[in-house]
Amino acid sequence: MRKLAFFCYALMATVAAAGQSGRGMDFEKYNPTSTLVVPEHPIQRAKFPFIDVHNHQNGLRSNDITRLLQDMDKLNMKVMVNLSGGYGNALQNMTSSVKNNAPKRFIVFANVNFSGIGERDWTEKAVRQLEEDVRAGANGLKIFKSLGFSVKDVDGKRVMVDDPRLDAIWAKCGELKIPVLIHTADPKPFWDEQDDHNERWLELATHPGRKRSDTNPASWEALIEEQHRMFKKHPRTTFIAAHFGWYPNDLTKLGQLLQEMPNVVVEFGAVIAELGRQPKAARKFFEQFQDRILFGKDSWVPEEYTTYFRVLETEDEYFPYHKKYHAFWRMYGLGLPDNILKKVYYKNALRIIPNIDKTQFPD
Repeated sequence: MRKLAFFCYALMATVAAAGQSGRGMDFEKYNPTSTLVVPEHPIQRAKFPFIDVHNHQNGLRSNDITRLLQDMDKLNMKVMVNLSGGYGNALQNMTSSVKNNAPKRFIVFANVNFSGIGERDWTEKAVRQLEEDVRAGANGLKIFKSLGFSVKDVDGKRVMVDDPRLDAIWAKCGELKIPVLIHTADPKPFWDEQDDHNERWLELATHPGRKRSDTNPASWEALIEEQHRMFKKHPRTTFIAAHFGWYPNDLTKLGQLLQEMPNVVVEFGAVIAELGRQPKAARKFFEQFQDRILFGKDSWVPEEYTTYFRVLETEDEYFPYHKKYHAFWRMYGLGLPDNILKKVYYKNALRIIPNIDKTQFPD
């Protein structure tokens, strides 16, 4: 605690001193210009057409689609996978809009209505709804982190990720040959002490609602273990573990898990900064698991994609991430070869997600 108090005191002193000089400086604004002179290759457009498997669009009406297509074309994004499709009428409206306006450019994933778990016939109704949603045009299922965090059954108990009442849903996805993209938990430091040793201190300080504990709602280890038990229980279902399964900072462990669970693939939405700070280890990981990595971004901010392209395509050194509270460190490019880039950008997604128009992509 004394170290944390000293850290906070030093930070406040710095802010006060900066304020006295009239500059209004704080830690997040402090961003000194590097004096390092190295080649720079910022990239605004991906080298190959790509599929973003992790995006969120609450509405895909005609006007939305027109605007999105303009930005997607600038990035060389051929297909956007919208994970926020909903279910029932909402999903049908979205898939109809896509079909009428840009059927080749968008893929929609359905979601599960978890309310009422524990009621009689809840599981059977959820499975029937999933079947209807797939007939209406859904090509996958997205599970948000609310499962494991805040979803409760009719008795008020937390529903674990591997709750047996959900087994029939995962099994049905395997039967229908649609993937399940699932986000479970959050970065491990969100559960650690918020002190001067916590790498996510700034993020937690600026976003205090992200702080977790072993009882809010459970330990990180417990949540991740629930997810892995579910993966292993359903080997015939393909699961896409969002955010590298929250092991982007331990690629050795993630590699072991992928070896144990051949039905699991990963995407790197919102964790590209973890890969960019370990270019040698990350490149080896991409080489070893090149058939099991998908391109994902998560938030739709077109100007941020350049960071992803630069990490994947170049060998640039010591360049910044676009959100300092996510990553205050500098990054390095992996310089992936074309054959791996093509797999990450589109080939792996074409194999895993059904009904994507393949004619938009080179061989």
